[in-house]
Amino acid sequence: MGATTTISILVLLLLGLAQLAVSGHDYKQALSKSILFFEAQRSGHLPPNQRVSWRSHSGLYDGKSSGVDLVGGYYDAGDNVKFGLPMAFTVTTMCWSIIEYGGQLESNGELGHALDAVKWGTDYFIKAHPEPNVLYGEVGDGKSDHYCWQRPEEMTTDRKAYKIDRNNPGSDLAGETAAAMAAASIVFRRSDPSYSAELIRHARQLFEFADKYRGKYDSSITVAQKYYRSVSGYNDELLWAAAWLYQATNDKYYLDYLGKNGDSMGGTGWSITEFSWDVKYAGVQTLVAKILMQGKAGEHTAVFERYQEKAEQYMCSLLGKSTKNIKKTPGGLIFRQSWNNMQFVTSASFLSAVYSDYLSSSKRVLRCSQGNISPSKLLDFSKSQVDYILGDNPRATSYMVGYGENYPRKVHHRGSSIVSFNVDKKFVTCRGGYATWYSRKGSDPNVLTGAIVGGPDAYDNFADQRDNYEQTEPATYNNAPLLGVLARLISGPRGSDQLLPGVTPTPSPVIIKPAPVPKRKPTTPPASSPSPITISQKMTNSWMNEGKVYYRYSTRLTNRSTKTLKNLKISITKLYGAIWGVTKTGNSYGFPSWIQSLPAGKSMEFVYIHSAPQANVLVSNYSLE
Repeated sequence: MGATTTISILVLLLLGLAQLAVSGHDYKQALSKSILFFEAQRSGHLPPNQRVSWRSHSGLYDGKSSGVDLVGGYYDAGDNVKFGLPMAFTVTTMCWSIIEYGGQLESNGELGHALDAVKWGTDYFIKAHPEPNVLYGEVGDGKSDHYCWQRPEEMTTDRKAYKIDRNNPGSDLAGETAAAMAAASIVFRRSDPSYSAELIRHARQLFEFADKYRGKYDSSITVAQKYYRSVSGYNDELLWAAAWLYQATNDKYYLDYLGKNGDSMGGTGWSITEFSWDVKYAGVQTLVAKILMQGKAGEHTAVFERYQEKAEQYMCSLLGKSTKNIKKTPGGLIFRQSWNNMQFVTSASFLSAVYSDYLSSSKRVLRCSQGNISPSKLLDFSKSQVDYILGDNPRATSYMVGYGENYPRKVHHRGSSIVSFNVDKKFVTCRGGYATWYSRKGSDPNVLTGAIVGGPDAYDNFADQRDNYEQTEPATYNNAPLLGVLARLISGPRGSDQLLPGVTPTPSPVIIKPAPVPKRKPTTPPASSPSPITISQKMTNSWMNEGKVYYRYSTRLTNRSTKTLKNLKISITKLYGAIWGVTKTGNSYGFPSWIQSLPAGKSMEFVYIHSAPQANVLVSNYSLE
């Protein structure tokens, strides 16, 4: 390896541009797409700022037959049912992503979209919780829904609403919904204090309901058993909800609940190798470990240390350093089951990323049966799983729809696979949808951008077929943890202190005082040739490596005309390092591969790194059409 190559790799690692590091993946683009997926899963009246244009209003009478407004929420996967338990887990993990990495989401322009995604869920939960001891946990029936293949905008299937109450309890469902609303209250604490307070009120009521009237939700909502059976029971959700309520309120009652019930409810006993909509123990143990490392355990320190021991067993199993390790495919993907294995991959990637940061912030190492492990190894693991998802795998397939060139085109998803209702309003019948759309060999007419599908089998094999629901069906809970992982990876190996108290969804980024740099005026078009295309540059980071100062420059190109910018050519001189976000053709640069034009009023951004003042950047050619 030559000296130039070695320096380039070092620069990338130090910079924190992991989204464009050795693997070459654009984590920022993947982040944007992963959040966009949630807009395709929306039920109810779609807002004016809806970006997934092939979707329209649906489920507008949900709850009406039961005398309650249940319009809104999310469809869980490729069907048109609203299942409360996975929906609540989706929102909880989205909130956790925002709480830990809100600053990164904000700096990459995605925090607003992430907050919208959370609120679409919590607005629905507020409606679904009309009384302290009543919670609606499902709208629609999986059996009748799966019999039909229709767009959500015109579904003719039964939309009956199912609830839990004191006579028909569901501690797991109520507990998870309490966790979601408690976590969301933290997310909205700064931007909408009154809404945050409302969420806390619901969360407290739901936790009390879940704890007082105990029982499994699928014993009350029996139609859910075939689709989302609560195998783990409800103790994990009660601990999970208590952990989030403590995070949200700082109320010692919930801290004591975790301390007094950790042993009896499995929090300190279960060593689980999964984190999912059903099994929350690894998540609880990770959160409690954070409380312990923050020095807040008090008289419960001994119990919380046992929680942490189980959290670390989970982390060690991911790295293959435990007595019971998680299986992996030959290509390196963790593998638990053939049906929608990706849900376990994204959740494990998130937990390993946050725990890596917790350990780094407290200057600790991961204690495994095979020795102590650096926290950076956990982040490396997280990155390896994300890179596999995005295409670094034996098939060179991206399992995020719309990312890269080789991604699933025949997704098991009703709305995606049928022509948009906004394009053709001709009624698609219940069984006619199977005959016309489900069975067709062509690609989906609507790209389900950002969706994480079920993924490959234990040997890295994958069949892109619409009827292969185990591998090609997406789910909201596949994407939710990925928001945090991608936001974290954008930051590169250097993270911020994740143990600081009072974490908000919009943390101030860690400011690194830049090293002195020679000043240069921002590059602008020559005064003698006014241009509707403007360019501005700024230095965003600097660091020392082997006695040399490296600088990261961000360059923004804006189309200030009233027309679409095409055929862009950019001339860049005095560039002595790597550049990302543009495509080089000959001696000039053009649009990146993922865009072909720039609409009026829009901007694009690219970055470069070198050990010199900013480069000269000029627009050498373009057309406006």
